[in-house]
Amino acid sequence: YVAAVYEHESILSPAPAARVERRSALELMGRNLDIYEQQVLAAARQGAQIIVFPEDGIHGFNFTRSSIYPYLDFVPHSHSGKWNPCREPYLFNDTEVVQRLSCMALKNKIFLVANLGTKQPCERSEPGCPWDGRYQFNTNVALGADGALLATYRKHNLYFESAFDTPPEPDHALFDTPFAGSFGMFTCFDILFFEPAVSLIKQYNLKQIIYPTAWMNQLPLLSAVEFQQAFATAFNVNVLAANIHHPTLGMTGSGIYTPVKSFIYHNMESYGGKLIVAEIPVITADYKTSLEKTPGRVSEKGKEQSPPSFYAEMMYDNFTFVPVWGEKGELQVCANSLCCYLNYQRAVLTDELYALGVFDGLHTVHGTYYVQACALVKCGGLSFSTCGQEVTDATALIDFQLWGNMSTPYIFPLLLTSGITLDFADHMGWKNNHYFLSKNRTSSGLLTAALYGRWYEKD
Repeated sequence: YVAAVYEHESILSPAPAARVERRSALELMGRNLDIYEQQVLAAARQGAQIIVFPEDGIHGFNFTRSSIYPYLDFVPHSHSGKWNPCREPYLFNDTEVVQRLSCMALKNKIFLVANLGTKQPCERSEPGCPWDGRYQFNTNVALGADGALLATYRKHNLYFESAFDTPPEPDHALFDTPFAGSFGMFTCFDILFFEPAVSLIKQYNLKQIIYPTAWMNQLPLLSAVEFQQAFATAFNVNVLAANIHHPTLGMTGSGIYTPVKSFIYHNMESYGGKLIVAEIPVITADYKTSLEKTPGRVSEKGKEQSPPSFYAEMMYDNFTFVPVWGEKGELQVCANSLCCYLNYQRAVLTDELYALGVFDGLHTVHGTYYVQACALVKCGGLSFSTCGQEVTDATALIDFQLWGNMSTPYIFPLLLTSGITLDFADHMGWKNNHYFLSKNRTSSGLLTAALYGRWYEKD
């Protein structure tokens, strides 16, 4: 099928914390919706059957709970499939944004997913109802090619979003299409947690995922395109990921991903939006994903002496590293119950320092979640203290096999190359209770090769 995602540079409110009238809120959002309209038309002309827009694309961000209120639409959560906002605009008040989105879908005969702020009144007496008598949600709406509202998803794992509430229960949002079966959707930070992302995929055996995001890139392990691809690979799903474009805030990185191929956009240099359109296969066969443990052998570690280990901070976590010296070797580094192993060979020795790092513990900055990671990274400079820094360019071509005795089945294989480009492993999966990743000759210099494990039960 043909899919489209749009990386949108949103027109932002100059003073998001100030209270405005609904009229001026609609005027600002209308300017973003004008751009959406052009992109839907452009995508439809290229044969796209579905288009996805990013998180916060219509209203922007940095609001307070009260200042975002005029930007919120009323979208009934339970009416999915029974209401066509374009054809029945009179059914509910304050639905101007969702009406416009619905009309775009209808006019271009395309499925459309967009993210907006929504409100839902509640009785103050009910448990969980906020003090002001309403819920405010960060919401994705999915609209059919006839404009009908097919599904809504309210973001569960909020990322410092004081304007929004967490829904009482995690939403499992999915909708059907004639061209690719069921699509599931979740938003941004959700991708790192079991609920609802993983449980949605497992419960409904989903193969198509829609992912609006407003992601600030964090190298070396959590760059947007790097993790989006790892998710598609790990779960054997297609991912349609639309990110916001604000390079000054470190936000870029969208793509259409299959488990074996990616169509991506990552651009920190220039401004303006970007439409990606790609034809991808519908995944139907339930062949083994890289998450399932299979028996096999891993080459046993040689008895060579590993170089000295050292500590350095990476992604706000205290990693234990060993330097990757010389043109070839075998290394091991351990922390807690996790041991990481590396066999490597370099085509040419360059004056770049690489290190093999391990972390097995609770990550506590900008969110709390348990990580098990084995990472081969290029360091920022030649001293040990630069290992773990954000690096975007590299020249070293390294053949490697990386493996670790991970305790969780949820491993995201990361492979990032120079200029924030992606590569695919030659082999990966479980052998002998170890997860491994191997690659001969990356397409360009290696930035990061990592096994990023999420041990959800220990969050």
